[in-house]
Parts: sequence; structure tokens; C-alpha cells
Amino acid sequence: MSNLSGFVKRLRDIMRNDAGINGDAQRIEQIAWMLFLKVYDAKEQDWDMDEDEYVSIIPEECRWENWAHDDKSGKAMTGEDLLKFVNNTLFPVLKGNDIKDGNGKVLIPGVKVDATTPIKKAIVQTTFADANNYMKDGVLLRQVINVIDDIDFGDYEESHAFGEIYETILKELQSAGSAGEFYTPRAVTDFMAQMIRPKIGEEMADFACGTGGFITSWLKELQKQIKSTADAAKYGNSIYGIEKKQFPYMLCITNLLLHGLDIPRVYHDNTLLRDVLDYTEDDQFDVILMNPPYGGSEKADVKNHFPGDLASSETADLFMAVIMYRLKQNGRAAVILPDGFLFGTDNAKVNLKKKLLNEFNLHTIVRMPGSVFSPYTSITTNILFFDRTGPTKETWFYRLDMPEGYKHFSKTKPMKLEHFDPVVAWWNDRQEITVDGFDKAKKFTAQQLAEELGYNLDQCGYPHIEEEILAPMDLIRRYQEERASLNAEIDRVLTDITALLGGVQE
Repeated sequence: MSNLSGFVKRLRDIMRNDAGINGDAQRIEQIAWMLFLKVYDAKEQDWDMDEDEYVSIIPEECRWENWAHDDKSGKAMTGEDLLKFVNNTLFPVLKGNDIKDGNGKVLIPGVKVDATTPIKKAIVQTTFADANNYMKDGVLLRQVINVIDDIDFGDYEESHAFGEIYETILKELQSAGSAGEFYTPRAVTDFMAQMIRPKIGEEMADFACGTGGFITSWLKELQKQIKSTADAAKYGNSIYGIEKKQFPYMLCITNLLLHGLDIPRVYHDNTLLRDVLDYTEDDQFDVILMNPPYGGSEKADVKNHFPGDLASSETADLFMAVIMYRLKQNGRAAVILPDGFLFGTDNAKVNLKKKLLNEFNLHTIVRMPGSVFSPYTSITTNILFFDRTGPTKETWFYRLDMPEGYKHFSKTKPMKLEHFDPVVAWWNDRQEITVDGFDKAKKFTAQQLAEELGYNLDQCGYPHIEEEILAPMDLIRRYQEERASLNAEIDRVLTDITALLGGVQE
């Protein structure tokens, strides 16, 4: 077994000396494509043993064992030779381009994919479609490759141990600038997967799956139930994911290969570019677990894929519409949404909430502290739990307060699964709770939410807001949310007063 301790530090120390690496996001992306090829090489060795006449989709010259592996004979490529090979041969071939001589003769064929290509082979080209090699020093590149090549993924214990290390690599995304949007803290994904209670034979989906956190949390819960080879087969076919951006897609595929999925059904695509009215029962899933991107603004051509009454410019709203169209009858969902969805009063948000209450059972909303996603963002988020078993009769709200001894979560003091223990304890014995005169847990009927509160789901919020210094864009977003919340309350009061006076509000 190789020495896995200090794996990330060794790579970081080497890459700091390379002029081509600028920041954590690029460093992680650089590590990602090499890790993918190393993990894929280990998988191919297994497939070669298990399948008669297995043929790799990767040409021999570009298979990891033939260019990256260092047998210590002194013949391994390094320096300019290695850099030229990676930039001018490896990447073009894996992206699907042929390498030709001066006469146009194909020397090395590019990886070709069509509709008949098995998923486990097609992922090679898809993973490298927009990948980049940032390193400019071939000697340092060789050093990085050797550290990665030293891992023995054929050793079960070592492979399992590396899964934990890979999680630390993904976690670093949370503080890697804008890349933080691809990572949902594992405490949150694990909690949601536990509360959704997976069952063998069910299929779950995440239509903006990032690095695959919800998928791996789902698999971790489901794995406990495997009791036969039939169960194992259903386990392997229980996930479906879509990710728009190349970098997190690569991280996700590698993540799933590390978790033993030979056929990771995750696609590099944009969920929002399909008409939601075209979805049929075949496009629906038993369970949906998601943290949709929020804060983004979509163009008119994206909104055209949605009914006019649901066509919001806010990305999270559009994903919420997709979720409702793609959840099976009797299916279950747990979705993270920002506060702005709860109190939003624009037509699309109100119509989405009407649809949610009228066609789905929105049974629980868990309010989360604002620093759960720190340092990436301080925007306050919520987990909405609902199922497709009929219209909502009542909705419970529960405010998860900061654990004792914490003022806020941070990189050094992140949220842990145990911090959800109060929710879990309350979940199966629901009671209304008031603390210092403020509601911490409370039940509302669907009629109250619709008629009395005007679809304002901003209930059991945080009463004590401590002064904190936010990044400029987070501060602007916070002010916008507070203004929208105040406007929603004013509109509700004016409507009530106008009704009492028997007039019509202009």
C-alpha cells in the first residue's frame, strides 16, 4: 500500500512551483483529469479480466499504463517530451481528434463516440471535452503524475481510503472562489439522503449534480440494504445525474468510479434546454435530491422551455419547475432553495408555490443557518421536503439554530451531520416550539399559507441577526431579499385592508 498521508499536500507543494497553475480551482482541475485517467485505468484492468475480448476506447499510446506509469527504469517521459505528448497527443485524442502525419495518414485515432457507445466508454470523451492541462513545467508534471500513479486502486483498502481523501479534495472547492457552487457540504447531502429513506429498486435523480455529492450520499444509504446480487445490480442502476459544466462533471464521474459504479449514468448536458411539457412518465424518478444553482439569471431562450406562468429568470425557480414535472407519482423530493423562493412575490415564484401546494404534499421546510455554505456564500438556504401523493394539507416549518459554541460555520469549523440531530429528534415527534417569543417549529395548513399568508413561506425564520461582514455581491443579494420580504408583507397587509374596506386594490 502506498503512503496516502499528505497526498493533497504533496500535490499542492509541487504545483505551487508551476507558473501555469493559478489558484485552487485550477489546481483541483489539474489533479482531476489525471485522477480520472488513473482510476479509469484501474477499472479497465478489471473489465479486461471480467469480459472476453474487452477493447478499450482509448488508443494504446494514450492509456495511462503506457505513458504515465513510471517503472523506475529511467525511461518514463518527462520534461518537454511529456508536456508535448500531453498537449499535442493525449488531449486531442481524448477529445476525439485524430493525430495525423504530414501526409494526412492517421497515426493515432481520436476517441470516437456515437449513440451505440456504452456509457462506461463514452464518458472518456465527454469527460475531456472541455478539460485543460494548465501545467507548463514538464518536470513538475512528471512529479505530480508519479504521486498519483503511486495509488493502488486494485487494493480494496487503499481504494476505499482514497475515497476519503478525494472527499477532502472536493471539499476544498467550497472556498475555491466561484467553484464553491459545485459543492454542497456533505453533512447536508447525508442528512437529506437519510431523511428521504432510499429503498432498493428506486431511482434517484439530480439535474444539476455538481461533483456528485447527493448521488454518493444516496448510494451510501442504499448500500446498507444490499443483500443479494440482484440488489447490487439495482444499486448500480439507481442513479441519474446531469451536470452542465465540464469541471464538476469530471469530478463527479471520477467520484462515482471510486464508489464502484462501472456505469455512472451522469450526463454532460444542460437540464434547462428541454421543454418541460415534453416530459413523460419515462422521464420521471422515484426520488429527486438537489441543490439547484441559485442567483443566476437565465436568458429568454431558456425561459421559452417553460410554461409562461412558470417562466422565471431565476435559475433555481426553473429547476424547481423541472423537479415538479420529473417527480413520479408517489415520488419523494428534498430540495435546497434560497430564502428568496420562500417569500418571493413575482408571478413565477407565486405560481410555482401554488403548483407545489396544490399538486404536491409539501410536508416539511427546514430553515438552515446562513453560514452553512461559507465561505462560498452567506445566503440563507432551506430544505424543502415534499412528495407527489396529493395536495398539501399542512406544512411544518423547523428552524435549525446554530449549535452551542458556534457563532457561524467556517472552513475550519464546518457543519457536521451531528448538527442535524435536533431536526432528526423532532422529525418523528413533531411539536410546535417557541423560543424567546419566536416560533422555532410551527405547523400551517395549506389554506393558511395560501389565503392568510399569500404564499409567503418565510415562516420560523431567524429572529436574531448578528452584524456580519459580507462580500459585496452577497450583501447586495441580502438587501434584495430583505426588500422583497418587506414588500411581500406590505402587499399582504394592503390586500387585507382593501378587502375589509370592500374595495379593489389598484
